[in-house]
Amino acid sequence: QVQVVESGGGMVQAGGSLRLSCVTSTTIYSIDSMGWYRQASGKQRELVAQITSGGTTDYPDSVKGRFTTSRDSAKNTVYLQMNTLKPEDTAVYYCAVDDVVGRRYWGQGTQVTVSS
Repeated sequence: QVQVVESGGGMVQAGGSLRLSCVTSTTIYSIDSMGWYRQASGKQRELVAQITSGGTTDYPDSVKGRFTTSRDSAKNTVYLQMNTLKPEDTAVYYCAVDDVVGRRYWGQGTQVTVSS
């Protein structure tokens, strides 16, 4: 059973930075991609960053240039560096792990709050 655990959320003022971490218990060779999603109160969950097993990253326009995802394969960890945070970035952030046979595993989420 894959376990996915996020950490690093918190409260920050607008313009500040946070770094989220996501550790997965599965061995890295079985992971196809890892993604970061967020869900604000009353809104649908949306993708904010994705990194494939080959290292290719993708971001929506809303965070492009501000958010960066990276991974440390030796630690089975993926990171989300969030800079120039805005109040509209406030949400619960989730890590999702897609394995090579198409299964997706979610973490429990971590709250990010950006005050104006």
